[in-house]
Formats: sequence, structure tokens, C-alpha cells
Amino acid sequence: MRVLGIETSCDETGVALYCSEKGLLAHALHSQIALHAAFGGVVPELASRDHVRKLLPLIRRLLDDAGLGRGQVDGVAYTAGPGLIGALLVGAGLGRSLAWAWGIPAVAVHHMEGHLLAPMLEPGPPAFPFVALLVSGGHTQLVAVAGVGAYRLLGDTLDDAAGEAFDKTAKILGLPYPGGPELARLAERGDPDRFRFPRPMTDRPGLDFSFSGLKTFARNCVLEHSPLDEATRAAIARAFEDAVLDTLVIKCRRALRETGLKRLVLAGGVSANRRLRERMGLMATAEGAEVRWPRPEFCTDNGAMIAYAGCQRLLRGAREPLEIDARARWPLTTLAPPQEALNP
Repeated sequence: MRVLGIETSCDETGVALYCSEKGLLAHALHSQIALHAAFGGVVPELASRDHVRKLLPLIRRLLDDAGLGRGQVDGVAYTAGPGLIGALLVGAGLGRSLAWAWGIPAVAVHHMEGHLLAPMLEPGPPAFPFVALLVSGGHTQLVAVAGVGAYRLLGDTLDDAAGEAFDKTAKILGLPYPGGPELARLAERGDPDRFRFPRPMTDRPGLDFSFSGLKTFARNCVLEHSPLDEATRAAIARAFEDAVLDTLVIKCRRALRETGLKRLVLAGGVSANRRLRERMGLMATAEGAEVRWPRPEFCTDNGAMIAYAGCQRLLRGAREPLEIDARARWPLTTLAPPQEALNP
């Protein structure tokens, strides 16, 4: 089965073609970073309009790159949520319309399920079951994964997610958009011993996260040492990043021990952080476990993860009715396994 995947949940227009027998055939991505940079963050209306402009030409280019005609696509998968509702409707509307026009089935994909399954695109993918750490945008979650659609939430963020805290702290430090990667680059030059930030919610049992207080701690540190020279800015960035990474590692260790599982998957934009991967690797080795993650281009939003997740559901019989359903909020735990989500 060859599936066209469409991702438009936020500020990146992603498309891909995935084949159940041959794997990923082609993928393409248009980033809106330059569009939103002048505003210091994503402007939802501008994001939606840019998806409208770029999506169909990107799909045409994708089909040309893969050497396929529309009659050779067997299904369409599109992100239906969570995300910016206007942006979601662009991808869902076009995806469902193409499926109807081509006479093929369509399936709505949960954005975080796409991230969760992104490591399956790599050679030697992880086997089920495993623990997944999802660190993408407004989500920081630990999930026990028994199979496609079989997810049990172990821990969630109570306020700011890790990615949000990275972006907000980057703004406090005066770094340009997108702030998270800029903060990580600045932290590389920071003195690791100059400041010590708290590791939130690690002094109590449980697997939930909270990063809002850490962001406030960073803000107070900036105010206390202002005006900042470059060395101080880098040291604050390093202390903040160390605190976030240590917290994620501690919680992942707890999750592995509590579930008894020996496989850990990292997914989402923050999972591309080099130092996070190093620390998770060391922790997993010490625990006698293995850790996997997707290549950096599949950590951020992309069409390949949607095409893969959609293909798994289409192969198991999932189908969408003609109605277009997009959801700004959509808890991952409400997803049913594909065989339980059939539409007559």
C-alpha cells in the first residue's frame, strides 16, 4: 500500500509517500520559520494561509520526485489534531478531498501518534512494547506503548512543556526565533559550574512534569545578573538546559523501572537535542536498556511520520467518513487501536 501523508498542524508543511513494502519513497518539507521570525513566534492566521499556498504544489512535486501518478496512490493520511485549528483544516480538507476525488480511503492521524511512531522509519526499528518520551511543542509525555493505537499515559506535563520552556527562556535571554535550538547552541558555550537550577518534581514520586517554575527561575537569574555579558547568558542557558535534560532522564529512568520495559523511544522536536541523546544513552546502558530515536529531520513536524502512522491504520482497516474532523485538542489516550476504530 502506498500512502500520501500530509502534515499541517502548525508552521511546517510536510508531505511524504510511504509504501508498506518498500518503506519511505519520498518526502518534502516547507518551513515557515522565515515567515514568523519577524513576530517572534507563530502567527496562526499566517500559518494557515501559507499552508494553502504551499501544500498542493508540494504534493505535485512529491509525486514527480517519486515517479508516481495519482492512480498509484492507495490511501491518504492527514494530521487531524492536535494543533492550530486553521492549519489543521487546510491539510485535512485537501487530504480528504484528494482521497474522495481519487476514489481511495483516507485516515485522520493524531499528530503525537505520528511522532511516537517516527522511529519506525529508521533501519532496525524498535520492537513493541516500549516506553516513549514525547517532547514536542506543547507536549511532554511518557507513554507505555504496547502496539499501534495501544497507549497508556504514564506521565504528562502539568503546565509548560519542555519545548515551551525552552522557547520562553530563549526569549528571556533575548535569543531569536525559533528559540529552542538557539538556546541549545548558546548552552554549548556555557560554564556548567557557574549556576545550578532546580530539577522540578524529581524530589517526589511520580512521572509528571512541570517546567513553568524552571522558566521563572531562569527569569529571576537573568534579572539578578543584568545587564548580561555573553558569558553569563551562555552560563544561564547551560544551567537551564542541564536542568531540563536531567529532569527528562530521571523521569525516563523511573518509567523504565516502573514498567519493567527495556526499550525507550525518544520523539518530538526536543529529542533532536544532542546532549539529551547522549545522556539518555548513558542512562539506558546503565539500566540494561536500549534507546532509539528518529533522525533529526523526523524529530520535528514532517509528512513521513504521518504517512507511516496512516499506513499502519489503513492496513488494519481504518477509514474516515466524508466529514472532515479536525481537533485543536485531542488526548492521545482517547485513540483506539485501528481494529476498534473501523467505520462501516
